[in-house]
Amino acid sequence: MSPSVPLQEMIRAIRSARTQCEERGVIQRECATIRAQFRQADNEGRSHNLAKLLYVHMLGYPAHFGQMECVRMIASPRYSEKRVGYLGAMMLLDEKQDASLLITNSIKNDLANSNQYVQSLALCTLACMGSAEMCRDLAPEINRLLRASNSYIKKKAALCAVHIVRKVQDLGELFAPSARCLLTEKNHGVLHGAVVLITELCECNPESLERFRKTVPDLVQIMKGLVISGYSPDHDVAGISDPFLQVRILRLLRILGHNNEAASDAMNDLLAQVATNTDSTKTVGNAVLYETVLTVLDIKSESGLRVLAVNILGRFLLNNDRNIRYIAMISLQKIVGTDHNAVQRHRGTIVDCLKDQDASVKRRALELSLALVSASNIRSMMKELLSFLSSCPPELRSQTASGIFIAAERYAPSQRWHIDTILHVLTTAGGDVRDETVPNLIQLITNTSELHCYTVHKLYRALHNDISQQPLVQVACWCIGEYGDLLLRGECQEMEPVQVTEDDVLDVLEVVLQSHMSSPSTRGFALTATMKLSTRITENVDRIRSIVSIYGSCIDVELQQRAVEYNALFKKYDHMRAAVLERMPVIEKNSQGHTNGDSTGETVKENLAVKVKQAEPQQAANQVCDLLDLLGGSEPPLQSSPALGSTAPLPIGTAGTAGGDLLDLLGGLEPTAIMPAPTVSVYDKDGVTVTLSCEKQSDSGLSITLTASNSTDSDIRGFTLQAAVPKSVQLHMKAPSGDSLPARGAAKVTQMVVLNNPNKVNLKMRLRISYTSQGSAVQDTVQVDSFPGLGH
Repeated sequence: MSPSVPLQEMIRAIRSARTQCEERGVIQRECATIRAQFRQADNEGRSHNLAKLLYVHMLGYPAHFGQMECVRMIASPRYSEKRVGYLGAMMLLDEKQDASLLITNSIKNDLANSNQYVQSLALCTLACMGSAEMCRDLAPEINRLLRASNSYIKKKAALCAVHIVRKVQDLGELFAPSARCLLTEKNHGVLHGAVVLITELCECNPESLERFRKTVPDLVQIMKGLVISGYSPDHDVAGISDPFLQVRILRLLRILGHNNEAASDAMNDLLAQVATNTDSTKTVGNAVLYETVLTVLDIKSESGLRVLAVNILGRFLLNNDRNIRYIAMISLQKIVGTDHNAVQRHRGTIVDCLKDQDASVKRRALELSLALVSASNIRSMMKELLSFLSSCPPELRSQTASGIFIAAERYAPSQRWHIDTILHVLTTAGGDVRDETVPNLIQLITNTSELHCYTVHKLYRALHNDISQQPLVQVACWCIGEYGDLLLRGECQEMEPVQVTEDDVLDVLEVVLQSHMSSPSTRGFALTATMKLSTRITENVDRIRSIVSIYGSCIDVELQQRAVEYNALFKKYDHMRAAVLERMPVIEKNSQGHTNGDSTGETVKENLAVKVKQAEPQQAANQVCDLLDLLGGSEPPLQSSPALGSTAPLPIGTAGTAGGDLLDLLGGLEPTAIMPAPTVSVYDKDGVTVTLSCEKQSDSGLSITLTASNSTDSDIRGFTLQAAVPKSVQLHMKAPSGDSLPARGAAKVTQMVVLNNPNKVNLKMRLRISYTSQGSAVQDTVQVDSFPGLGH
């Protein structure tokens, strides 16, 4: 390839290369030629060579050796070379490279040039790659150009000032007076640059926000002129006068009217005029309407105007463009909590979006439909959601089932309807429900004693028809074991009774035990149910005994242990079998998403407090008591206390008998066992809470437990915790207990962090919390400066 080959010929040669190796050879030969010509003092084709080098750079090949040539060409007095030099600087240089500082003086000189196109080149370059140092040096020049008489220069200077404010926020005060003066211009390009600059100033500085609120009447006047103006060929886009400027003004009005009554009142009439007069049949009009809706919903607007905005979003839902439907549902999701009744008017359209073929639209429609469920529409909405559950994609089943459970628990019109709804979900998508569904449903069934017969009949039929849904099978086995006598009785007023024999029930349970689809947990439910039936039936006890004995040698340890214990009940403790296997009492719910048969935590604390209060000193008769009281020091051991729930104290040994005291090994330790580890909350935002507790392992070692919970109404996915400590501290993060936080605190995620601080430096830790909520990625950082119990 000859040294004088034009740019077009080089491009043609590169494109005609058959292999990447051939292309690389062409580029390497041309780059060598360009490099050689750059070294020549008298080079007439500098701009030509640099243009070829920029094309090479666009293909991804190294072109850094052309940076200094860019600097030399920018300093050239010829416009043709200066133009290519500035273009090369924007492509090959950035603020991290020292070479960018060499063009600062050239830019300053060109900003004072009498040629507007040379000034324009300098403004564009500074706005593209100006560093913070360059911005500070050249900010006065930019402010001077903002007051120039040339509209072309003022437009570019305004956009350059935006870059400077983003780089150095302190310089915003310098441009504030000039930015306000630009609003009086008639040129749309200057107005656009002024609005963008004012928007940036308001977002960076609260004081500027208050100052520019006085410009609301001017902005309203400009916007009205755009709305009512006739056809203008220079600014018309599909029948809308300068939609780009309209969108920018609406965004600025949204910022100025946020949480300000006076500014909001000044723009209410304008927003109503834009909302009613803008054509919504084309994408350009929809863009203006969407910005109008966002502005109405974010300021302190009138109620009628908010209803109008929601109705516009409702029309968006009927649009054939899926992108417009998607953004409409995102906006409705944000306001459904504040304008619930207005959004309810479009419930039918939202539900129809569940049938959309696009997965993202379908997901947003599901989230919005779940948010619209209320006590007045629970039956109709649940019918639609259950229908969607039967045909929805697998990735949405878990979210749909979880939303149905929450809505049913909150708005269920009756207990029977509640149970029927959950059973319908388990029958349709039992494999996609959360783990706590089974104990929660069992707790619900236990508390509705009047529906025990109806529930056990319904679950028996479901179990007889299908055993593939494991949560449903587990609940059915539990109910058959508890209420098998009601099933065998064949009397059910709520539904048509079915005559079921003892053999039929045992056949179904045996199928569950032997099925390859049954998990170990499900087999445990079935085996326990079979054992419980031994006290509820009379003719097939021997068959139950043989079924239980088979699993005494099962390979599954948990199932084997249960079978061995049940065999012992049959053989050694047959007289106690009826009492041990009697019906479970009502299960009380002691925390969100967890159930327990007793009032556990509070009861234990109360009993322990009573033990400590009632403990009396007693004289030890021999040295055995002193040897066993390892933690008691010089104090006498505490008296043995009665068992929890019993009405009479257990017999204790006398002073002359060491046996009673020998058995009371933990009597003196009970008061200290209830001291919890100190815990502090290190993060609490948007319903996500992270607490920290620590335990000192050694002189330099520390074990920290981080616990995260979610109190919102929607599940959180992809939850991760990252930690950083000073360099002299060694950090080891163990695997977390999970990566999802169920809604309403149903479960928590814990993660252990082990620190080693050999140099005893002041301990600090920075946490990064990342998760996905309602389809949006969230990331936040918090610093922990104090650790409980360590004195830091």
